[in-house]
Formats: sequence, structure tokens, C-alpha cells
Amino acid sequence: MSNKDYALGLARALGGATIFGLPLLMTMEMWSLGLDIHPARLLLFVCLNFGVLVVLSRFGGFEPTNSIGEDLLDALGAYAVGIAASVLILGLFGLLYTTMPIGEFAGMIVVQSIPTSFGAMLARKQLGEGESEKSDEQNSRSEGYAGELFLMLAGSLFLAFNVAPTEEVILIGLKMTPWHSLALIAVSLFALHALVFAVGLPGQERAPEGYRKLRLFIAYTIPGYAIAALVSLYILWTFGRVDGQAVHAIVGSMVVLGFPASIGAAIARLVV
Repeated sequence: MSNKDYALGLARALGGATIFGLPLLMTMEMWSLGLDIHPARLLLFVCLNFGVLVVLSRFGGFEPTNSIGEDLLDALGAYAVGIAASVLILGLFGLLYTTMPIGEFAGMIVVQSIPTSFGAMLARKQLGEGESEKSDEQNSRSEGYAGELFLMLAGSLFLAFNVAPTEEVILIGLKMTPWHSLALIAVSLFALHALVFAVGLPGQERAPEGYRKLRLFIAYTIPGYAIAALVSLYILWTFGRVDGQAVHAIVGSMVVLGFPASIGAAIARLVV
């Protein structure tokens, strides 16, 4: 890759980081979240996010890769762009200042760099002129059962992270009755199945040969929703939303966050 092409890739990555991260960069809860999260939980989440970025690079990062080493560099580049975008935008908003304690500064940037690094990694697919079509090798990487489940995990992680910082997730969970929760689970399952296999979205997965509707539902939809629910619970735990909560409140919040997470799991192929 020439220097010009690499520079264009970085520019697209910065654009993707801005587009994907801007909603959270302008969300009040995110500004102080870096101080509220337990440092060990935040470090664990950063490591998990980096691992997801490395695997996403195999499916089509912001530049083509041919080895694990290149995927690691791709993920590091995406994180660097995400950090740069976070510092630039938060600085323009007047939320960063020279007298800010280093821990507060670092916490704010680390939290915000998670969605911006995701956007940087996906920039090639979304913003690349004439590069939206992945190679046969990249397509083969994402095919198969494990590839599908990973894409569901990545999609649910990204969309759930965009919603989880808000207090409304907890409030909605407390207001819903058990019947509301069951209905929301059913709607989440239906939406996940329909968006993946039924409605004809670009990048929609074709049903494997020999799979009938019931087998598709059991093999893909139920595991996909289970992944979305577990991702939701993990993010809530990371943000401290389950600490000191009763079991029914935790389950309610997980079901609420599991709805956007399942949508994210379903539309993962649209952005990856």
C-alpha cells in the first residue's frame, strides 16, 4: 500500500470514528463514565474490544490485511485513530482542559475511544470509494457458523454500548412487568430472525443448504439472542448498572438492552 493510500485509509478511519462515535461523544453520561467505572472492569472491556477489532480486521478493516500481525497493527491503528478523534472532538466541545486531573482525562478518553475505534475499523466498508466489495478471502473468513456468531457478537456489542450508558435502560426495565419482558424477548427474537434471514437487507445471510425455518431459528436465532443478552449483561456489569440491584431489576435491564443488542446482531453484516 502506498503512502497516499494509507493516508486516505487513515482519513476514512477518522471519518468513521467521528460518525460512529459522535452520538456518545455528545452524551452527558459518557463524560463522567470513565471515572465511575471500576478500573479493572474498564481495562477488561478495553482488552475485549481490542480482541473484537483484531477479528473484525480479518473480515475487512480500514485497510486489507493478510496475516494476524497485520490484523494486530490494523486494530492498533483503529484504536489510535479512535483516541485521536475522541481528544479532538471533546477538546472542541470544551470538555477537556489543561487543569483536568490525569485520571479524569484518561478515563474519559478511554471510554470514548471504544465506539470511535469501532467506527475507525469499519470505515473502509462504509466510506471507501470503490472498496466496499470484500475479497473472496475476506468473505470466506466470515462464512460459516463461527463467523456468523462472531458478527452477531460484534454487532450486539457496538449497538448495546451506544444505549447502555443512559439511565433510561434501568428506568424502562423497572417499569416493565414480567409480561412486558416476555413480549420484548419475543419481539427481539422475531426481529433478529427476520432481519437476518427474511427481509432481504443488503448483506443478509442466506440460509444454509438443508436448513428449514425451525432449524434456522434453533441454530442461529436463539444463539444470536443469547449472545446479545450476555453482551448486554456484561456491558451493564462493566458500567456498574447491576451492582446492588435485585435479580428482577437486573433481568429487566438485560432484556431492555437485549432488544437493541439483538438488532445490532442482526444488522452486523450491513456494516462489517
